[in-house]
Amino acid sequence: MKMSPSLLPLLRSQLQGDLLALVVLHPEREFSLTELSAEVGASHTAVLREVDRLVEAGIFRDRRVGRSRLVASRTDTALAGPLAEVIAVTYGPLPVLSDALSGLAGVREAYIYGSWAARYEGEPGVPPADLDVLVVGDPDPDALFDIAEAASRRLRREVSVHRVSAEAWAGPTGDPFLTSVRERPLVRLNTHEERH
Repeated sequence: MKMSPSLLPLLRSQLQGDLLALVVLHPEREFSLTELSAEVGASHTAVLREVDRLVEAGIFRDRRVGRSRLVASRTDTALAGPLAEVIAVTYGPLPVLSDALSGLAGVREAYIYGSWAARYEGEPGVPPADLDVLVVGDPDPDALFDIAEAASRRLRREVSVHRVSAEAWAGPTGDPFLTSVRERPLVRLNTHEERH
């Protein structure tokens, strides 16, 4: 039997956490099941089962448009606000940081590393106090600072961004910092413009 997710052991699965973060933290959006599957990297069947549970529980709402089923967060319940806060501080870093870095000129790749990434990958431990982000490329340092500040406020914890050149990231491991980052869990952020 698979253990409950380390980031929020109250949830039944990592997929449930990823879906909640994506939908609850974008209350203004509707997602098709195909979009949800692509965003969270899970099969259509697995997403369908989880969405059915969340709709039945009154956390998501759905509607049909032609042959498509669109899903959104319910914001009209007493649970909506508190749930969004809990999801933001646990599973929120993936969608929040992906959105923030998406389309920023000079970003080739981006990852969350450190204790949050370790919990996301299932390593047990205390909830992470901060978030460590590695940005590969040459984006404007001031823009990265502004993104880190805004993300810190939204996620209610310090977000530290470390920038590294694409050459250093792709090259041989001579830098002790990059060696340690590569040896520990890394969670890739979806920063490509085509995701919207």
